[in-house]
Amino acid sequence: MWKAGTVSAPFHTSRLLVATPSVEGEVFGRSVVLLLHHDDEGAQGVVLNKPLAAPVDSVLPGWQKVVTAPPVLFQGGPVSTSSALGLVTVPGDAAEPLGVKRLFGSIGLVDLDVPTPVVEAELAGMRIFAGYAGWDAGQLENEIARGDWYLVDAEVADPFTHDPEGLWRRVLRRQRDNLAFVASYPADPSLN
Repeated sequence: MWKAGTVSAPFHTSRLLVATPSVEGEVFGRSVVLLLHHDDEGAQGVVLNKPLAAPVDSVLPGWQKVVTAPPVLFQGGPVSTSSALGLVTVPGDAAEPLGVKRLFGSIGLVDLDVPTPVVEAELAGMRIFAGYAGWDAGQLENEIARGDWYLVDAEVADPFTHDPEGLWRRVLRRQRDNLAFVASYPADPSLN
């Protein structure tokens, strides 16, 4: 099991960005983003909790039987939404399987051009995202400083949860500080 937070500051690869209640919009409102890469040049990640209605086979035939439920595409972010990214978890510490590039811990990316039988037995979890979230140099740091994101540690099951819609609340609820109270923040405070 990998535990985020092992990358030295100020970079946050492998950690989660959890949208604060003030962040609005279809893509980032109440979103949980796994940071796949973060350095001086910027950051990239995928939104983990925005499933789309499209079944995986409608875009990538043969992969639906491999993905973790629910077997639909996920909106990974607003960048390159016409491209697909396959996020996987590979159990153990063995070398990465053919067709997989390990990013950190057990998390990697799968080459979606590789035939599914080549990789499916090697994977413990998989999700396919349409697009990704990206930030230019300094942009993410400015958004965190402005209060748009809570930065928290990820758990290995977060990217492959069977209940993606409940992920925002669950990630906040498990925090050991005042962030746990944010989990009960109403979607529309005016109705409170």
